[in-house]
Amino acid sequence: MCRNIRVLHHFEPPTTEEETEAAALQYVRTVSGTTKPAVADQAAFARAVRDVAAATSSLLSALHPRGAVRTREGEREKAKARWSRRERSSPKAVAR
Repeated sequence: MCRNIRVLHHFEPPTTEEETEAAALQYVRTVSGTTKPAVADQAAFARAVRDVAAATSSLLSALHPRGAVRTREGEREKAKARWSRRERSSPKAVAR
């Protein structure tokens, strides 16, 4: 999975439309293999982003909450911890 696409389910405050659209844009960029479509493809690209964002919003509203509510600060802390573990276990860290 693309590292830039984040979990959007069960957040407080709730996931915003902008977050959903950003995830949809990243998904479409990854699937299409391009960050900036050709002029001839811009309409299809924009339509795909809208469709993926709509499907994502529909999915998020249909899911039942489970576990503790996520916070953006908590998710940032978990990401920092993952990065720290990854950095410690990298071959470069062993050579230091």
